[in-house]
Amino acid sequence: MSQLYTKNGRPLQREGNRLFAGSGAYLGAIQGKYVFDTSGQYTGTVDGDRVVYRAVDSARISSPTIWAPRVGLAVAPAVPAAILGEEPPFPN
Repeated sequence: MSQLYTKNGRPLQREGNRLFAGSGAYLGAIQGKYVFDTSGQYTGTVDGDRVVYRAVDSARISSPTIWAPRVGLAVAPAVPAAILGEEPPFPN
């Protein structure tokens, strides 16, 4: 499991090609550097240890996925990053 953060520093959990919120809720799948929600819609791009929403990538789609929730994290948020893109629309 590796640690990722949103653009504004909210912690995320990555396990293989699956992405979970800090609370443990399943957010979707990672394919290459792109993140797709449970319905297969683009929700973000992985840029280093951050996930950001980029409108230029938003036309991408994938297959729907489903996964069981995980145990939440006890990790402090990171400092917001000054990178191209917006905060992804992930639930807490």
